[in-house]
Amino acid sequence: MADIIQLLPDSIANQIAAGEVVQRPASVVKELLENAIDAGGTHIKLIIKEAGKQLIQVIDNGVGMSTTDARMSFERHATSKIRTAADLNAIRTLGFRGEALASIAAVAQVDLKSKKHGEELGTHIVLEGSDLIKQESCETPGGTNLQVKNLFFNVPARRKFLKSNTVELRHIIDEFQRVAIAHPDIMFEVFHNNVETYHLPSSTLRKRVVNLFGKNMNDKLVPIEEETDLCKISGFIGKPEAAKRSRGEQFFLINGRFIKSPYLNHAVVGAYEEIIPAKSYPFYLLALEMDPERIDINVHPTKQEIKFEDERLIYNIVKAAVRHALSQYNIAPSLDFDQSPILANIGTAVPDHNTRDKIIIPSSFSRDQRPDASGWENMFEGMEKRDNTPVAPATIIESSEAQDRKAPVQLHLTYILSQIKSGFMLIDQQYAHERILYERNLSLIQQQKASSQRLLFPKTYSLSTQDTALIKDLLPSINALGFEIEEFGKDTFIIHGIPAHLSNLPEEASLFDEFLEQFKLNVDLELSKEQRLALSLARSGCIKRGVALQTMEMEAIIDQLFACNVPYKSPTGKKCFITFELDELQSKF
Repeated sequence: MADIIQLLPDSIANQIAAGEVVQRPASVVKELLENAIDAGGTHIKLIIKEAGKQLIQVIDNGVGMSTTDARMSFERHATSKIRTAADLNAIRTLGFRGEALASIAAVAQVDLKSKKHGEELGTHIVLEGSDLIKQESCETPGGTNLQVKNLFFNVPARRKFLKSNTVELRHIIDEFQRVAIAHPDIMFEVFHNNVETYHLPSSTLRKRVVNLFGKNMNDKLVPIEEETDLCKISGFIGKPEAAKRSRGEQFFLINGRFIKSPYLNHAVVGAYEEIIPAKSYPFYLLALEMDPERIDINVHPTKQEIKFEDERLIYNIVKAAVRHALSQYNIAPSLDFDQSPILANIGTAVPDHNTRDKIIIPSSFSRDQRPDASGWENMFEGMEKRDNTPVAPATIIESSEAQDRKAPVQLHLTYILSQIKSGFMLIDQQYAHERILYERNLSLIQQQKASSQRLLFPKTYSLSTQDTALIKDLLPSINALGFEIEEFGKDTFIIHGIPAHLSNLPEEASLFDEFLEQFKLNVDLELSKEQRLALSLARSGCIKRGVALQTMEMEAIIDQLFACNVPYKSPTGKKCFITFELDELQSKF
């Protein structure tokens, strides 16, 4: 019988390795930027076309490579950072595995020009799918210029599963921000489709944060500086009012390397306990410096997951450092940093923002106007009819007494109990209102008939470059929802008006903030742009759980929910209500 086990060809082995290292264009960006930094670049330019699918180019003024080094850099496990196994315990550079360029070249067309400073000529290398196409001498500036073209050109199945340009670009910007924020001393420029999106001069860490996330960020930063025998912690945390509904502005750096650590994230969030609302995420940028022999970074191909020798101790130090910074700036009660964080307890009293005196029920459809309800009407057959008067836009409903004994009842400030012909049903007030607003918003976008309520004092927003690009792309559709927003200089917008049917919300001032965060949360959903916009505004403007409702408000929600095309589930697929039969209820007795 013939032998069946054989070594894989290098081209196939490299493609398999690429599956771990090169998951999407952002993976290439990360690896190339890290290589440029390791090469000593002080000015790095990133050029992107079609969200990295067509081109990813990184140009640096680093040390450059000799002819031999340029060719060897594309071989697997070729590295300049490791000579012995002991070197793994003292790694301080970013790229060291020797897999990145080989993996990238296996699934793309690569064009490299590099020259050491002081030499007359550099080297030009072209590869396609690991195959060497050309190698020759060339004239080129000192440093390295590396182009990655047509990513996954030879692996169509991988290319097919890439997301839209908007999603892929967001992942690229995320990776770029992580690198840029870890190296404020380096100048970065970023171009996408020939338009400059970032111009970051060498600066202090605080200026780098402001340049990345917008001018408004400057007043929201709280510096943090602590040092123990185990590690040194520096950086910034965000004030509680800067917390957002979406993740993305949380950064841990270990010896200059960005890492992901749910464990340490839990420590930071724990320090904010009772200071920020539930399911909100504070900004933080925490840079830890410690002996590299106390950590293991060689646990994942992307080098973003590490292990600590004293994990629990690091957890407690981080939590105590954040609490200490908050207390120093009178944001939380004073805390002795030497006290065990486990015993520390923040007793800050937080006002209840979940109650309000007046509730706004946006207008939708009256029961007489609704489309075919496909049998939902029968649920109320034989019962006394409700008041079917349509609810006017932005109607403010004052407290009122129940009109009859069949009036709906609110349970735990979350569910509406309503009697029906065969028993009763429980309606989730938030999911139901999300459905109502979603269908209304979608209709407004499609018909271009949204009305706006002008603000007495227009509000100016300074946004991050990433959010600015997003808003510019969405601006016509956002204004179709009833917002009145216009550009006002670089990365700045003015809001003159908001949707009329949400204009009397108590949270009116923060409606756009919430809307923008919700849209970023929904960007990966398989929905059209219009559907994501309608969903985002519905989720930001709906009545939340924990809000007390008056009888007329509950009745309005019931009427408008069953006037919807899809009353039984929220836009995200959650049940809006469940029913209980009388027989089922009687069986409990």
